[in-house]
Amino acid sequence: MAMTAPLARPSKTGLPIRGVAVLAVILLVSAGGRAGWDALIETAPPLLVNPTCRVDERERSPPNPAPALVDCAALVHPTALVHPTGLVHPTALGRPAEPIGDVAGGASNTDIRISASTLMLDRDGRLLRAFTVADGRWRLPVDLDTVDPTYLAMLLAYEDRRFASHPGVDALALVRAGWQLLSQGGIRSGGSTLTMQLARLLETRSTRNAGGKLRQIRTALWLERRLDKDAILETYLTLAPYGGNLEGVRSASLAWLGKEPRRLTPAEAALLVALPQSPETRRPDRHPEAARRARDRVLEHVRLAGVIDAEQAARARAELVPTARLDAPMLAAHLTDRLRRAHPERPVHRLTLDAGLQERLEPLASARAAALGPRVSVGILVADHGRGEILASVGSAGLFETARQGHVDMTRAVRSPGSALKPLIYGLAFEDGRAHPESLIEDRPSAFGGYVPANFDLGFQGTVTVRRALQLSLNIPAVKLLDAVGPARLVARMRRAGAHPVLPDLSPPGLAVGLGGVGVTLTDLVGIYAAIARGGRAVILRDTLEEAGADPGWVGAAGSPAETRAPVLEGRAAWYVASILAGAPAPTNSAPGALAFKTGTSYGYRDAWAIGFDGRHVAGVWVGRPDGAPVPGLAGIDAAAPVLVEVFARLGPMTPLPPAPRGILSTTSAELPPPLRRVQDPRAASRGGADAPQIAYPPEGARVELGLDQDRVADLVLRVRDGVPPFTWFVDGAPVVREPYARTARWMPDGPGYVTISVVDARGGSSRVNVFIQ
Repeated sequence: MAMTAPLARPSKTGLPIRGVAVLAVILLVSAGGRAGWDALIETAPPLLVNPTCRVDERERSPPNPAPALVDCAALVHPTALVHPTGLVHPTALGRPAEPIGDVAGGASNTDIRISASTLMLDRDGRLLRAFTVADGRWRLPVDLDTVDPTYLAMLLAYEDRRFASHPGVDALALVRAGWQLLSQGGIRSGGSTLTMQLARLLETRSTRNAGGKLRQIRTALWLERRLDKDAILETYLTLAPYGGNLEGVRSASLAWLGKEPRRLTPAEAALLVALPQSPETRRPDRHPEAARRARDRVLEHVRLAGVIDAEQAARARAELVPTARLDAPMLAAHLTDRLRRAHPERPVHRLTLDAGLQERLEPLASARAAALGPRVSVGILVADHGRGEILASVGSAGLFETARQGHVDMTRAVRSPGSALKPLIYGLAFEDGRAHPESLIEDRPSAFGGYVPANFDLGFQGTVTVRRALQLSLNIPAVKLLDAVGPARLVARMRRAGAHPVLPDLSPPGLAVGLGGVGVTLTDLVGIYAAIARGGRAVILRDTLEEAGADPGWVGAAGSPAETRAPVLEGRAAWYVASILAGAPAPTNSAPGALAFKTGTSYGYRDAWAIGFDGRHVAGVWVGRPDGAPVPGLAGIDAAAPVLVEVFARLGPMTPLPPAPRGILSTTSAELPPPLRRVQDPRAASRGGADAPQIAYPPEGARVELGLDQDRVADLVLRVRDGVPPFTWFVDGAPVVREPYARTARWMPDGPGYVTISVVDARGGSSRVNVFIQ
């Protein structure tokens, strides 16, 4: 039996009359056997009141915003989470009360309802996060199967060794306690059973007087008639106070020991047994010595009861008592908060996330953001592209990082993708038969109506293969291909992948979409790349499992299951894209060819992206400022790509990409069929046919060094491709060279400056460039 403080003491004039009365009632009822107990129950309350817990007045301070199991704290930022749209979502605490335990025999419809913390569990049932109930208390529900058997044995041996056999009240213990009160002036061995302690936790009025004690007895008897022993014990383990705003053994184990109560050492188990007797005066963070003494008393008691042996007790006494409350599990804070607000009625949310992976990636995001600047944040999203299950979701570099606006979920913020959509453009060109990875395409200054794109480095590569153009992320070839396949088709394929592109002012898509002129989220991009990794089939990402933990088959935005939706890309086109991305220049911390990935940088250095995949996983990284301000020098290859490589390193060994499907054409540029050897320019064809001449050198906008400021001056070499000879060359409108057959000519300039060079072939086709010679 537990040793407790005296409930009452004799007055100077004699024994307490109320104590004698209570003892008399106990003796009379006990003498009547079961019938006597049943008669006493008749006056029991028909339904228990709302549960409360005795809390020190010091615990009633305003909420502490720290993300920990701290007194009166809720795991939410005081400013609330803010959706990227700018709408504020206030956080509601707690959830509707749920029934605890089973009604004995099923004969009664009476439920004992208490509110418990909403739980967020990962794919394997591990706790990601819990939310406090409405009054700010941590009250995590408990299942006996998840509690260490040694702890349960200690609890019963110390608090209620006849728990399995008594009807809610241990008459022998009460008689002994009453005799101590009468004979010794105080109670040295308490008579309350665990059922009576549960009754006290559920009662709003005091139980320290005779009337209160009788109410406690009646309620305990009533509980025993309606709940089985396991349900009573589980409810007690859910409501028992452990100091501050902690209720229940699971909350206490996480706060004081930093782990679930599934496996405890004897010292840890004894501490959890000792704390509920006096939760405030034995709090380890405030009174560690009192906690140690109480723990040791429990250890000695259970040693004498045979629960542990002398050697185990000695080792347990040598263990230190924790002296601080530990941080609460708070993984995937943005996602879990969003799910709780979407479904506040659910007591438990089962997510597809992997708690271990999430725990590894959140510090990575925080560390990388700290290295890039005081206002920079990082978002990370990882998914299994075979099942569409999100395995990790890091919304920011830290929920409470105010300077970094950590409350904004950057996995769902609408941003400019920069060059990250180019793989889908190239995939459409492969699908249409307009290009092959080894086709030649021109990277030279070009105008598309009033739109004049330029490369990121403001330079030009001339004639390159389509493979090289995508790997170098050249803008001119990408816009040429988009001009051929159509911006509207690109946006339509994005939607097939489950993305929700946002166009400026709801305007029709233009060529600028290919270089970032559209709003997307990190989740959108990961979904698009998941489709490429999966051979062009749509992969609708999801973050929750159904109750049984099985894949329910997610229904996408179009209202049809992912497997029956139209493909994002044809299978061979998707494989071509994946093979090109696998050969892209690798970041400094990665070996080439290990990962298929693409980077992107939005206009003004506002967003840096890196999206990649292997044979199983797809991951995306965003880096930038949540407020949209520029970060000078921020680029995808330098800021986001190294983080992506680290993400895959934390995922474990790479899974190889799938082999080439049937129908893949593997050859060189020269061996391609004639229509595929060179990407045709539809605008040039409309001006003079596919064979119209084009100036190969010098390229448009070039600055050519000829040594005009020195004695030795070199000729300017002129080259033309396509067209029909003879070719006539003009400079500033005047003919300078005529070549009957050669496609190369030379011209000596008169001096430095800008000149316009033109060429006309035998059929009247022409081409023109503007260059600066010096």
